[in-house]
Amino acid sequence: MMLEIDDLSSHYGRIQALDGISLAVAQGELVALVGANGAGKTTLLRCLSGVQPTSGGRIRFDGQDITRAAPERRVALGVAQVPEGRQVFGPLSVEDNLRLGAYRRQGKDVAADLGRMYDLFPVLFKKRELPAGTLSGGQQQMLAIARALMSDPRLLLLDEPSMGLAPMLVEEIFQVVAGLRGQGVTIFLVEQNAHAALALADRAYVLETGRMVMQGAGAALLADDRIKEAYLGL
Repeated sequence: MMLEIDDLSSHYGRIQALDGISLAVAQGELVALVGANGAGKTTLLRCLSGVQPTSGGRIRFDGQDITRAAPERRVALGVAQVPEGRQVFGPLSVEDNLRLGAYRRQGKDVAADLGRMYDLFPVLFKKRELPAGTLSGGQQQMLAIARALMSDPRLLLLDEPSMGLAPMLVEEIFQVVAGLRGQGVTIFLVEQNAHAALALADRAYVLETGRMVMQGAGAALLADDRIKEAYLGL
């Protein structure tokens, strides 16, 4: 397994946000985590990135214990997160945002990957000299994904990539995610849009109030009556 989480807990002061979370992501998989607002999904990703402290349990990445590792160490190992709300550097150009994603890298590979990002997202090439803050929400999401990919990650953490986007743009973003999966990128997808996430996922987990309550193949959970009632409105 590329990522293994064992009995993980995390607190905000006295409030327990995560309680005994265990899950795994194998190389090349797309694993989804779904749940309602406030379930703890973003907190879990923040723990994986190292910006939210854990209060118990263990995180292993490619066999290494990274539970206490600094965020920059995790990036160096190959963990990259696309944050909720995109969080692009608005005053900087699109291309500068992309180059910042590769700040730990040097050499010709960076230029080659920059070209690859422009091939993946042609609209970013057209707007490469414009401030990132002038892009639409969907374009900023594409930029945030491309910026993370510029770090050449082994594991891509996606936090609510469809948030705040129009339905047509949501479909486009999930097509991008599906394309990355087809290229063999290992993805851990956190998403409130349960239908879209489960339809893509090899496997999935369901989080409720900081606890894992269900897990299984994405297609199986999508067909589960409990999931349909709780998350799909069916």
